[in-house]
Amino acid sequence: MPTKTLSPIRIYGVPMDLGQRRRGVDMGPSAVRYAGLQGKLESLGYTVTDGGNIYAPVIEEIDDEPIDGLAHNVQSIVAVCTDVYQQVRVSLRAGETTIILGGDHSISLGSVSAAADVTPNVGVLWVDAHGDFNTPFTTPSGNVHGMVVSSLVGLCPSPLMLRSEPLSASQFAYLGVRDLDVSEKVNMAASGALIRTMRDIDENGMASVVRGILNALSGCDALHISFDMDSLDPQVAEGVGTPVSGGLTLREAHLLMEMLADDGRVRSLDIVEINPILDNHNRTAQVAVDLIASLFGQRII
Repeated sequence: MPTKTLSPIRIYGVPMDLGQRRRGVDMGPSAVRYAGLQGKLESLGYTVTDGGNIYAPVIEEIDDEPIDGLAHNVQSIVAVCTDVYQQVRVSLRAGETTIILGGDHSISLGSVSAAADVTPNVGVLWVDAHGDFNTPFTTPSGNVHGMVVSSLVGLCPSPLMLRSEPLSASQFAYLGVRDLDVSEKVNMAASGALIRTMRDIDENGMASVVRGILNALSGCDALHISFDMDSLDPQVAEGVGTPVSGGLTLREAHLLMEMLADDGRVRSLDIVEINPILDNHNRTAQVAVDLIASLFGQRII
């Protein structure tokens, strides 16, 4: 357990499934809470406050017109993410470390924007099988959870940008990428973001890859970790809506979290895309809790 003074932790749930088409991910926050997140963090010495859920409507409640016919539920997603943005910003400014439980990955429009408001040179580590770098003009699906990073760096229309000043793509580092759309791949490669795929991990090992990422983000005063549970191999985390084989092993993911804990700059964390309907005895949520514990100082010895 860390010996340094521990910042208080605040947890928010965002039970939103509007950014994709597969129902059930809105139950993710409840699944992680049921798996014992607050008690686990308190056992590590933290003061933890659960701020409850930030309201998100269900699909039956809304009637949003898509942007250009290609980005679905944008108005409602932006409304929810604006609430996330405001509440996370208050928490971070109060000196709390903030954990945001999704919900689909579109919630990160709000959490990353808040982190950038509080620390303009924040570094964002995007741990995901996917790039989330489509736009309403390149998307094959219309799902906003696949447009989050492109929105944050200013490539999407204004409804999807919560801040007037976009982040620089150089503030982003990807880890675990292995499933990209054709146009997305081209745009990501040209963006200036640091991209580390599963091949990079296979060839160089997780420790070396993570050290390189932390070195690339060494000028950042704080880190925001946006962790999509589909970054893990489906054998480790089957309760996700868009599983892709060949992902992170459980031990690789724990090593990542342990190295981030050693780095000491993490101020905010998203855990997203847990779908209990597709899970086996809440295993994916339990894995998420164990990984969060590693990020917050749990050690083997």
